[in-house]
Amino acid sequence: MSRLLPWSGEGGKPSYLVGGADGSYLSRLADNLEALQLGMAEALDSHVDALMSDQALSDVELRSVVSSLQQALRDVHRVAVSRGGRLPVVEDDELSARAAAVVDREVLR
Repeated sequence: MSRLLPWSGEGGKPSYLVGGADGSYLSRLADNLEALQLGMAEALDSHVDALMSDQALSDVELRSVVSSLQQALRDVHRVAVSRGGRLPVVEDDELSARAAAVVDREVLR
């Protein structure tokens, strides 16, 4: 099994950790970087909330925020793909039943 790492390799190509490296130094480093990336995306979300209330936002400020949001979205997507790739594979019927149970539970809240 391989793990998509939260950084790119040479030429922007994806980097993977191959084999059972759970708990290894590289795996812990990747976990820490993913946590940092998710935290930065959360902080950026709060920052954008504050900026959006400012009616006098310049084009330069807006472009800067959009650029930061784009990078955060790329990072969060990469983390999601990496973590999703490490989830156990379940049968479609079992997955559908689990998803339906979650939807029913959330709708009934």
